Amino acid sequence: MRVPYPATALFASGLLAGCAVGPDYHRPVVAAPAAFMGTAAVADRISSPNTSVDDVAWWSGFGDPMLTELVVKALGQNLDIAQAAARVTQARAGLREANAALLPSGTVSGSAATSKLSRDTLQGREVTAFGTSRNTENYEADLGASWEIDLFGGLRRDREAAFDEYQASRADVTATRLSVAAQVADTYIAIRGLQERLAVANEQVSTQQRLVDTIGLQYRKGIAAELQLRQSEGVLAQVQATVPVLQVALDAALNALDVLMGEQPGTYRARLSLPGTIPAAPAITDIGSPADLLRRRPDLIVAERKLAASNARIGSAISEYYPKLSLSGLIGTAATGPASLLTGGATQAQGLFGLRWRLFDFGRVNAEIKTARGRNAEALAAYRLSVLRASEDVEDAFSALVNREQQQRTLAGGAKALTRAQQSSMAAYKGGVVSLIEVLDADTRLLETRDALAQARTETARAAVASFRSLGGGWNPGAAATDKIAAR
Repeated sequence: MRVPYPATALFASGLLAGCAVGPDYHRPVVAAPAAFMGTAAVADRISSPNTSVDDVAWWSGFGDPMLTELVVKALGQNLDIAQAAARVTQARAGLREANAALLPSGTVSGSAATSKLSRDTLQGREVTAFGTSRNTENYEADLGASWEIDLFGGLRRDREAAFDEYQASRADVTATRLSVAAQVADTYIAIRGLQERLAVANEQVSTQQRLVDTIGLQYRKGIAAELQLRQSEGVLAQVQATVPVLQVALDAALNALDVLMGEQPGTYRARLSLPGTIPAAPAITDIGSPADLLRRRPDLIVAERKLAASNARIGSAISEYYPKLSLSGLIGTAATGPASLLTGGATQAQGLFGLRWRLFDFGRVNAEIKTARGRNAEALAAYRLSVLRASEDVEDAFSALVNREQQQRTLAGGAKALTRAQQSSMAAYKGGVVSLIEVLDADTRLLETRDALAQARTETARAAVASFRSLGGGWNPGAAATDKIAAR
């Protein structure tokens, strides 16, 4: 067996009562660029009419009262948030337990017992032979105390890890709230987009049906070829087939929103069936820098606090190399009768100095330390990956927002042009210049563009939601920091 530390160094270090074994935690330095690649593009984007955005309640910037109402309700009754809050309670209890381990513990005990010996036992015969009563009574009341002296800091490392885990659980609640708010907003926007697309699809079905009826009439009169009729019927079938697909997506989105609200599917369906428009994406006024994500994104705070906790667990494991010292004492009374329990002769006391040392178990201690270091390395990699993915989220959201807005503007221009073309074709039809088929064809192209525009508006608003979420919007990091300091 190889002892990892010389005995002289071990006991010398034990004299340093204020130190704790194991590595002290230092927040890892993460290299980050000065700004996001998409910052300039987002800053220069054409702002929507809703330009005043509260970075904490960012969902109010969409200017949709129902969206705001749903988000606020979800934050109060979502079950994922309830689970996260319950984990905070567990972590707080763990922290209190770790704090208590550093303090002396006391116990109060008492007992009252009566017994009667059998005459058929050796002891019973002896008692009977000497004329002693076979009946005995014993009464005892004690006050005890014990204290493990945290000479090498193992308990302090446990307390440090418990505190870091408590902070991680609090940040996890914030991360869950941000995620739920974003999911509710995203789902609500998707619902409004699907409703608008369904309305357009039904108009397309109606327009295409009129076209089929017109060509069918011409075919029966011998004016149109059968090929034209069959082609128009095929197009009608294609348009009709899109309606159930959109309805399935809408039903799924409505059910998902109900679950996010902590309700049975169908609870909010009636309210959301009322007419509504796709919310316009607000401007993002507080972009910040990649370095700001480390304090603004609660999921990054969770990862960093878990890293700190894993670092403290290394010290806790290393402390098993060293002896554990404890003091315990007891004072009380013991007597064979209640009347003499409080007399001076019944007093008893005990003091104990304890030593526990895993001197011949260093192989297992080594394995525990390696396990702790491995978990710390895993936590460090997870934290660095979380930072990279956070930056990826921001860049992807910015790119989607800028390009979807460009698509929306292009399609809006196309819709205006096709609207004028449809109006012109209708005027020409009334003047006898063009046929009804050309009018209906212009209607079809316009409706197709309106469907694409509805999709672009939906995706633009969803990209705005993703941007707020990726930037860590929806909470006050300053207030959270104050809470953490107060929690100490």
